[in-house]
Amino acid sequence: ISPKFSTLTHRTLESLRGFFKYVYRQNLVDLDLSAVVPKDNYKKQPKLPSVYSPQEIERIIAAVDRGNATGKRNYAILLLAARLGLRASDIANLKFENLHWEKSTIVLHQFKTGKRLELPIVLQVGNAIIDYLKYGRPKSEERFIFLIAQSPFKPINKGAITGIVHSYFVKSGVNITHRKHGPHALRHSLAGVLL
Repeated sequence: ISPKFSTLTHRTLESLRGFFKYVYRQNLVDLDLSAVVPKDNYKKQPKLPSVYSPQEIERIIAAVDRGNATGKRNYAILLLAARLGLRASDIANLKFENLHWEKSTIVLHQFKTGKRLELPIVLQVGNAIIDYLKYGRPKSEERFIFLIAQSPFKPINKGAITGIVHSYFVKSGVNITHRKHGPHALRHSLAGVLL
């Protein structure tokens, strides 16, 4: 059986089981038919993460026009994902107090795991953040570093980060066929290089 058919079969059987349980619990039928829906032998196959070569990553980063405020922001966001492997949620939640310039580190508690993370502010990333803060970030009292580009200048969210990264995958002309093309792909690509 093909994986697609196996998945479809599994989901169909699950749906039927759930439906029969529901109608029984609502007293619409006298017999719980969910017990007679056959079990399948479905095993979810782990998906391999999408990775890109260092040359492809450089093309993606080079696709950013840093001549305007939005480009400066997006460049810093891309570098945080590509050079430090930060998740979209952690980039969106990055605050001024997470940047320890005197020690050249970024210290945060990861949104997904809650674990403390300390990373070096590598020169390229640090320069990109400074460029955005000095020449691209709108004047705001927000504690969050990255803001949306239109007024009112609110903190950017995880979905917007994902959209930004995706747009540069497309602009770069890198082949994204059958590969994921968001912040997680940059994270996995960095992990591959480090290994």
